[in-house]
Amino acid sequence: MNLLVTGGAGFIGANFVRRRRATHADDRLVVLDALTYAGNLASIADVPGITFVKGDICDADTVERTMREHAIDAVVHFAAESHVDRSIYGPLAFVRTNVDGTATLLEVSRKLSVKRYLQVSTDEVYGDLGPDDPPFSEKTPIDPRSPYSASKAAADHLVLAWAHTYKFPALITRCSNNYGPYQFPEKLIPLMILNALEDKPLPVYGDGKNVRDWIHVEDHCDAVSVVLDRGRVGEVYNAGGRSERKNIDIVRAILGLVGKPESLIKYVTDRPGHDRRYAIDCDKIERELGWAPRHRLEEGLAETVAWYRANAPWWQAIRSGDYQHWYERNYGRRGEKP
Repeated sequence: MNLLVTGGAGFIGANFVRRRRATHADDRLVVLDALTYAGNLASIADVPGITFVKGDICDADTVERTMREHAIDAVVHFAAESHVDRSIYGPLAFVRTNVDGTATLLEVSRKLSVKRYLQVSTDEVYGDLGPDDPPFSEKTPIDPRSPYSASKAAADHLVLAWAHTYKFPALITRCSNNYGPYQFPEKLIPLMILNALEDKPLPVYGDGKNVRDWIHVEDHCDAVSVVLDRGRVGEVYNAGGRSERKNIDIVRAILGLVGKPESLIKYVTDRPGHDRRYAIDCDKIERELGWAPRHRLEEGLAETVAWYRANAPWWQAIRSGDYQHWYERNYGRRGEKP
């Protein structure tokens, strides 16, 4: 298929591009990314046979021109503002990208009669779980608690409304916390790895006992692919790693893998409205589509630590800010490849 991947230079989007190219060699992949702070073209620079377009999903003209020029017949929508902390202090950027951007992409895709549209969402739209509550299923009521999750929930509602009202061929995936290579260092696992490697304090919110379900990014990308290819239109599919852990246990595991003392842990004031627990029931995707996570958390975490050790130039460019000049160096100021 001719596949448009929005946000394909971000963490999960880049891993999807890499994974999709490896498993679907005949697909034509077009990446549309605005290259905000979290977009890094170095993450996909070595992937053969992709077309990159720098553009904003809120810009209908750019979206339509890109889709027409490349005869796009399927869309995977990763592009989003996704960091909860940033949403607390700057919520309107999340509304613009996650809500307005999704509406724009839906309308252009409907106008051009795409055959498949997949919205990549998050388990955070379901809200918070108590310690003894069952995991989120696709039937769990939507109950977002942060500006980020509220903006993603709004986008999901738009997607399902387009599917119902216009018979638009849309699907949604909702995943748990991702980890793995190419993750921007502000997120928990890469931040802890890099701080540990550099003997810096590891900041842990509150008491560190917030629980998350962790999924390796490659497993998530495989789930996205299988839903794109074989999922039922109009349906939601949860994808989780079946690996619930307290944040503090993740931090301690990283310190053990890096070989640094737990004295580096520094407890800091909790963020406002911090959800206590997330957990995913992924029976539906396993039963209907035969997908299941392949990575055990302990092994995947060790592989992730090893990746950051072996790819210091990638994250050092982020720390220095040099990664933000990659586009101009390789495409020129006008977006033309030399």
